[in-house]
Amino acid sequence: MAGLSVAMRGLIAARTAVMAAVAAIDADMRRMARTSGACPRLMTIPGVGQLTALAFVAAIDDPSRIRRSRDVGAYLGLVPRRYQSGEVDYVGGISKCGDRRVRTLLYKAANVMLTRYKGQLRLKDWAFAIARRSTTRKARVALARRLAIVMHAMLQDGIKFEAA
Repeated sequence: MAGLSVAMRGLIAARTAVMAAVAAIDADMRRMARTSGACPRLMTIPGVGQLTALAFVAAIDDPSRIRRSRDVGAYLGLVPRRYQSGEVDYVGGISKCGDRRVRTLLYKAANVMLTRYKGQLRLKDWAFAIARRSTTRKARVALARRLAIVMHAMLQDGIKFEAA
């Protein structure tokens, strides 16, 4: 480090500080996920990790606030947007209302379940059937919406995910 300029030493020090902060935040997330009663249960779902579980629990907060689990998709903006006027009835992409981060994390969890998980799951087979009929993107969105429904039901009932 003797031959490095002052600017390079400053960049190295800044990078070291940022990496230490990232490590501290990661350790805090791991601790919060472990101490939470709901996160370990949600993490039994293939593709759902600490960040997804923590974000979902934070977004839903009190599961009894949403009466039916199928309404969670609308709460997070994972339902089709509709435009109706006169004789026009257009069903578009997702509405994107609600928490954008949770929606993104559920989409990524669905992608992991479809592409990386090698086990047999009925949810995965259901999504692949949608992909054959339509597109893979629509299958991922549908699977993300279904994951939100399953996760909400798990929070309400206090059960673990059973791969069937």
